[in-house]
Amino acid sequence: MNKTLLLILIAFINYSSHFTSKKDYKEEYIERQGEVSFFSYTPVENIQATNNQALSIFDIKTNEVAVRILMRAFVFKKSLMHEHFNESYIESDLYPEATFSGKIIDFDPSIETMQTRIIKGDFTLKDVTKSVDIKATISKVDGNYIIKGGLDILIDDYNIKVPALLSPNISKKIEVTFNFKYSQHEK
Repeated sequence: MNKTLLLILIAFINYSSHFTSKKDYKEEYIERQGEVSFFSYTPVENIQATNNQALSIFDIKTNEVAVRILMRAFVFKKSLMHEHFNESYIESDLYPEATFSGKIIDFDPSIETMQTRIIKGDFTLKDVTKSVDIKATISKVDGNYIIKGGLDILIDDYNIKVPALLSPNISKKIEVTFNFKYSQHEK
């Protein structure tokens, strides 16, 4: 009788530990000060800016990621670049933010090492939405997640108008990179 009870207890402990380990994953993670940067090569002067105020939510139950980027929060080395970016190219008064929503393909929250995955989703800039595939690395550090990656966007795809005089000096492709350090979202 004692052996039977012991076997049932061991089986229950194994079952409950397996069950709770799946449920113990915190489902939502948040990044309130994510870093988004962009770079554009030009023959005259490279254009580069960084934004440390991107907001992102990562749901490991559904593998979904959502990002909101305030366009005026980009910091440039020169104030004139900041002014031209917001007034002429992005028109931040009309289009104050860019957004991304997507899903990480084949993400496994139980993997403790770095995973390289594709994030498929929709990127919206200036009210133009395009489907994008982003190659990203996902690392689990102290129970939290770091997602890094990048994509190239074409200015013509997002109705970014460049004056004809400046057109030869502005790249048609912008390299965008991001680094989000998510922590558990307290509800």
